[in-house]
Amino acid sequence: MVADGRAPVVAHTASLGGGVIGASWTALFLAAGTSVAVYDPAAGAEHQVRRYVESAWPTLVEIGLAGDGDPDAVTFHADPRSAVEGADFVQESVPERLAIKHELFAEIESALRSNAIVASSASGLTLTEMQGGWASPGRFVLGHPFNPPHLIPLVEVLGNGHTAPGVVDDARAFYESVGKVTIEVQREVPGHVANRLQAALWREAIHLVMEGVARVDDVDTAVWAGPGLRWAAMGPTTLFHLGAGEGGLAAFCERYSDSFNRWWDDLGTPHLNPEVAGELVRQLSTSLGDVPTEQIATRRDALITAMLRATTDIRTTVETTPADRASPPTAVR
Repeated sequence: MVADGRAPVVAHTASLGGGVIGASWTALFLAAGTSVAVYDPAAGAEHQVRRYVESAWPTLVEIGLAGDGDPDAVTFHADPRSAVEGADFVQESVPERLAIKHELFAEIESALRSNAIVASSASGLTLTEMQGGWASPGRFVLGHPFNPPHLIPLVEVLGNGHTAPGVVDDARAFYESVGKVTIEVQREVPGHVANRLQAALWREAIHLVMEGVARVDDVDTAVWAGPGLRWAAMGPTTLFHLGAGEGGLAAFCERYSDSFNRWWDDLGTPHLNPEVAGELVRQLSTSLGDVPTEQIATRRDALITAMLRATTDIRTTVETTPADRASPPTAVR
């Protein structure tokens, strides 16, 4: 890794966990031109990861992320210590059980390079909880992706008072060098940022279904055919800034505060219990029929790929950086 203002140089990575998330990270890192060492003790893990990389590779080529990559530059290891030896960057995606993560961290810590960064994909555990598995957690951060990581750009990066200076910036720099879009989570909260946003939306979607306002398929359609298209271009606050013309966000808030306060006061607070889950499953099954899950996932990925291809050139040429936002880091130390 370098720290002289150049783009980050990471030659070798490790992916701990070969499930859907870990396999997707492996595909992305291979596409970016790094070699990848994979650890997963599950039977059949190597076959699963190789198959995933093979299926993801055409998409990575199509969206321009596999220019220098080699899908065969991957090794598989029976123990995590050998997997992390020599790695510049380690992505951990083992099951979200704190005891498993603590045991893994304790096992690999002494085998890591002194300047290696370890990032966890955890969505349900906090950084503070996971740091309990380290003797020295200074180079351990949260690096939470959206599924599938090789396709969805977002990574949420978080450090805290136990994180060494510069490590969050270095992690962001590496992720951005392999095609990701990063945000820095400033304060630890359950679910981080994006999961809380989608949880809030899904809560109201469930409320509308359970109150008989609309069926599951119509609520889903209302999202993807309505605000979802706009959200793929810009975030909600920026979009509302555009919603009142020249007056911007201040005018929008003045104009629509009563409406939003009324809507917020009327939002539901359902809980995902067996009764609610059963009704959602029943309606979704009716809507989808016998279409296999794999076929639905293929359609999802094709749509996302098409959107990424369509917007890449536009974002490259017209996107500007607000003056009050720090420029993304350019070097990994």
